[in-house]
Amino acid sequence: MKKSGTSGTPSIQSLGRGLSILEAVADADGPVALKELTVLLGIDRSSVFRLANTLKRRRFLSLAEGRKQYVLGPSIWRLSRKQGQGLLTALCRDHLRALSLKTGETSHLAVRDGVHALFIDHCAPPRQVLSVLGQTGEAVPLHCSAHGKALIADLRAADLAALFGQAKLTRHTRRTITSHTRLARACARIRADGFATDDGEDVEELRCVAAPIRDRDATIVASVGISAPVTRFPVSRYPIAAREVTEAARRISETLQR
Repeated sequence: MKKSGTSGTPSIQSLGRGLSILEAVADADGPVALKELTVLLGIDRSSVFRLANTLKRRRFLSLAEGRKQYVLGPSIWRLSRKQGQGLLTALCRDHLRALSLKTGETSHLAVRDGVHALFIDHCAPPRQVLSVLGQTGEAVPLHCSAHGKALIADLRAADLAALFGQAKLTRHTRRTITSHTRLARACARIRADGFATDDGEDVEELRCVAAPIRDRDATIVASVGISAPVTRFPVSRYPIAAREVTEAARRISETLQR
């Protein structure tokens, strides 16, 4: 061990070297060879190999397919995703609460998870008699939910084909979009309008409105919206709900872009 020159707190040399390896692989434009890591750390090749191999066993590093070069492993992505979602929910909680109080409906925050929208937070208003789907931890299909369509609003036909494959989209109700062409048109409309709707496309008796949340690069990173049974959410209510939801999405996006 050696002491830090600033605080005198002992540091662990091998841990520091392991973190240097992770930083080097993360900063690289492509897979990193063991030789490059050896030059970076300035120690013998066998020591670097042992450090890198330890990180690989813990899945912080992986070998690029068909090559003996290192890339970041799934443990990195798991931790970053968990931390990212935690930060996102913390930043959005007040906005979710305000949207729920303003609309009198349950508000939701969702992120994309494969071909599903995953609800990572929700807020129900006081004294709501009839609850809806979309509780934290639940997932809904991208192609037939307001949150899902908001999350893929920027995708074009080729992107949708790559995401879903060539098979017909699964039908959940008589209103479900099952054609890639129709879904591409729906995405284009969402880009123009700024919000997505679900009129009983996933669950027959449920209507939803959601809007995309964008980061500083204008990339969609999440969606925010409200859901309610059709008995208290007539189609005529869409314009007001859409205005309230898109305003919440705008405020959250501004927070992320600061």
